Amino acid sequence: MAANKTSVGRTKTITILDKEGVEITSVGFTRFGFDCEVPLRALRALYLRPHYVNTASPKHTPDGTVSLAQEIVRVDDDHDMFTGGDADMYQSKSIYHPDSHSISYTTLSRFPPVKLLPPFQRKRILVTGGAGFVGSHLVDRLMLLGHEVTVLDNFFTGSRTNVSHWVGHPNFEMVRHDVVEPFMIECDQIYHLACPASPPHYQANPVKTIKTSFLGTLNMLGLAKRTKARFLISSTSEVYGDPEVHPQPETYWGNVNPIGVRACYDEGKRVAETMTYAFHNRDGVDVRVARIFNTYGPRMNPQDGRVVSNFIVQALRGEDLTIYGGGKQTRSFQYIHDLIDGMIACMNSDFDQPINLGNSEEFSIGEFADLVREIVEKVQREDGEENVRRVGVRDMEMPKDDPQQRKPDTTRAKEVLDWQPRWTVRMGLEEMVRYYKAKMAEGSL
Repeated sequence: MAANKTSVGRTKTITILDKEGVEITSVGFTRFGFDCEVPLRALRALYLRPHYVNTASPKHTPDGTVSLAQEIVRVDDDHDMFTGGDADMYQSKSIYHPDSHSISYTTLSRFPPVKLLPPFQRKRILVTGGAGFVGSHLVDRLMLLGHEVTVLDNFFTGSRTNVSHWVGHPNFEMVRHDVVEPFMIECDQIYHLACPASPPHYQANPVKTIKTSFLGTLNMLGLAKRTKARFLISSTSEVYGDPEVHPQPETYWGNVNPIGVRACYDEGKRVAETMTYAFHNRDGVDVRVARIFNTYGPRMNPQDGRVVSNFIVQALRGEDLTIYGGGKQTRSFQYIHDLIDGMIACMNSDFDQPINLGNSEEFSIGEFADLVREIVEKVQREDGEENVRRVGVRDMEMPKDDPQQRKPDTTRAKEVLDWQPRWTVRMGLEEMVRYYKAKMAEGSL
């Protein structure tokens, strides 16, 4: 990751370099007859947009009275480092009042430009769980590509603000609905992402998690059967449990504790896959299965207990990083843009067997904590923060049934989809650190 400087030495734009040192200016590709390439700036302007552009501040006039003056806040410069100044062009001109820590919202805004597709190319796409972390990034990509997108979400873990910048757009519809109840709509593709995915959330109500995986998938498969829509389910690396094979290929059947604390999610996703192929084999439903490994990026809920967001937020707040069981367990992490590329490729390919989507770059949790600490300190130095306390690491007892190692075998994705991650872990982490840092500066985190 590199930064261009202005003539006065201020950071102007953050640029991303891939593994070969070539600047990444766009994400996506044209493959399987589906164009999913969009400029990186356009996406960043959506997920790095602040909730407000102007700050209201009291200003003393010559006659001694106090008036309300509007001035651009410093946080916009933080966002502009990524977007090159595009963020405030297509967003609400809301006003932040620091004295009362409140925001005056306005509905006056201009939508980001989307591709103008002819009717025969424009697809009607349903995204369940579309207000969540992964779903909202998928929605952004599909909307920018010019398709008609309907988001279905009960907002248990998703947030309306993740997709609020599309509300009112003629190609977009958002419906508050729980997938455990049937839903009727006409569509061409269904991305079924609805299900809490972090341990604190899916363990909060295990029965509800199982119902979402089972009944939600049943309802969406029934919809796909009726409308003849292509159906993609976002499965998970958790179907492999605590694996005895490393790395994990799609042919590995897994090692799951069926009555453990994680079973509601692990077994829920396994039965969802079973049902998906039952509909495929018996009723001819056109299905795709994407097994998603650890993914990180902007819009991750910092309270969802995931290691990436935990470490970054703790380090930015000057708190010691929390590891479990000595930090010896290993994980691999993929950046959100790589995952969205893989999901769209999976949906539009002709391959109907499960496909692993993940990054084979493996870290122990202890090593990962050191990397996050290093990147946070680097960003703080670049932003002129001096004498920042170096955070430590505190070790706690290992959670029950926590897998000791997790790394995808992505051979099938490379061969079938011509897909592999472009973003290194370090590249994605620095962008995410700056994202969280900007959110803290604007008071929304």
